[in-house]
Amino acid sequence: MSHTALIPSHRKPRRNASKTALRAGVAGGVLSTIAVAGAAGPAQAEPVTQTIEMPTITAGVSTTVAASAEATQQVALDLETQAHEEAAATTAAKDAKKAKAEAVRKAEAKKKAEAKAKAEAEAKAEAAERASRSAERTTLSTSSGSSSSGSSSTSTTSYSSTATGTAASVVAFAQAQIGDAYVSGGTGPNSWDCSGLVQAAFRTVGVDLPRVSQSQSTAGTQVSLSNLQPGDILYWGGAGSAYHVGIYVGGGQFVGAQNSSTGVVQKSLDYDPPSGAVRVL
Repeated sequence: MSHTALIPSHRKPRRNASKTALRAGVAGGVLSTIAVAGAAGPAQAEPVTQTIEMPTITAGVSTTVAASAEATQQVALDLETQAHEEAAATTAAKDAKKAKAEAVRKAEAKKKAEAKAKAEAEAKAEAAERASRSAERTTLSTSSGSSSSGSSSTSTTSYSSTATGTAASVVAFAQAQIGDAYVSGGTGPNSWDCSGLVQAAFRTVGVDLPRVSQSQSTAGTQVSLSNLQPGDILYWGGAGSAYHVGIYVGGGQFVGAQNSSTGVVQKSLDYDPPSGAVRVL
């Protein structure tokens, strides 16, 4: 090998000069910036010489807060007032309901009392009328006892009615009760009052008469006492205000529940002449 031949070098190849210069420039710039910032910082800083105060609440903010508090208080008062009003309304409703129930109870009690008083008055009036009739009959019986003709006209006979059809059934029922007791308000089967007997007799043929004598005296067609037929209803007193009723059985006789002394009897019309008559059949 020639002594002039190239021997490989062991040194690292040099970096590109331009890249090296660029890196050096960047590093220098960064260091300069740091140095300038460090020198300027202490010189520009100023020592703290006073305490910074918080801003004070202005008058407007204070007014707003006060108004909000007042509004909240007003809402609370309104709610409390509403609660009181609702409680008062509930109490008033309960009181009104109780008062209404009490008024209804009193009205019913008054109505019952008036009905009872009316019934008692009617019963007393009917009893007075019966007493009057009994007195009249006693007088009539006494006067009739002085003559044979009078005695025969007031006695109970065994007259057999010539009635036919439904009238015959009514008459037969009435005559079947002769001898039964008289009881005020009686409707059978063994005791009767005048209108109870008449009502029961007509019920046997499917005729539903009113219960009391006043109504029975207008239950049918008014007929003359001179034109009576078996089964006609006889009444004593005025039509619509009669105090006694009976059933005409023919032959100038009637059957009726007269009073507690006689019970149910069959008598001549002369015994107690009726005021009028109605025909239902």
